[in-house]
Amino acid sequence: MVSVIIPALNEEDPIPGVVRECLATGVPGEVIVVDNGSTDRTAERAREAGARVVTAPRGYGRACAAGVRAVSPECGIVVFLDGDGSDVPAFMPQLVEPIARGTHDFVIGSRTRGQREPGSMNLQQIVSGRIAGWIMQILYGVRYTDMSPFRAIRRDALEKLGMREETYGWNLEMQMKAARAGLRILEIPVNHRRRAGGESKVSGTLRGTFVAGTRIIATLVRVAASGT
Repeated sequence: MVSVIIPALNEEDPIPGVVRECLATGVPGEVIVVDNGSTDRTAERAREAGARVVTAPRGYGRACAAGVRAVSPECGIVVFLDGDGSDVPAFMPQLVEPIARGTHDFVIGSRTRGQREPGSMNLQQIVSGRIAGWIMQILYGVRYTDMSPFRAIRRDALEKLGMREETYGWNLEMQMKAARAGLRILEIPVNHRRRAGGESKVSGTLRGTFVAGTRIIATLVRVAASGT
């Protein structure tokens, strides 16, 4: 069974559409929205759209980890995507199929290789993804072009990675640990849209970009240096 995890913080406008788009693919057996401390109707609107809602303290990594803990026992594949409507759930079958077929363990959608709506990604996001990918290629011999949140991974493989990052470094930590663990990794192009609502916590403000960038750099250094 495929479980979809959607971290969400004050996404009451886009979240119903994201949940419905996920269910419309026919791929997930469940959609879990992790309310990451919202002060609006995100949780209520997610439930109305057909999601199961769990809560987590503030922190992107905390939300992802809470979602993983909440998946059903039957879950064999976990899909992550954002709740702001920027990811395109229609690409979910392409992420899941290689894992279901048994040829890969971890499939990540690359926004930089797909078609992007103008304004959907800023220059810092594109450049930082390229730089991180270059560093990981040097360290582990695996080439990534993005740190996209839209990804699918075998549940048992994810559990063995020992994820511990609580903030925006979660995605990078997963990519680094997956490469170091020798998982069979595939990157595919996915389209990317401008966010459908809410306020960006990363690229929307200079402070958000700086904080996220700092967390990502700290994660890269920690994982590369310590192996944990």
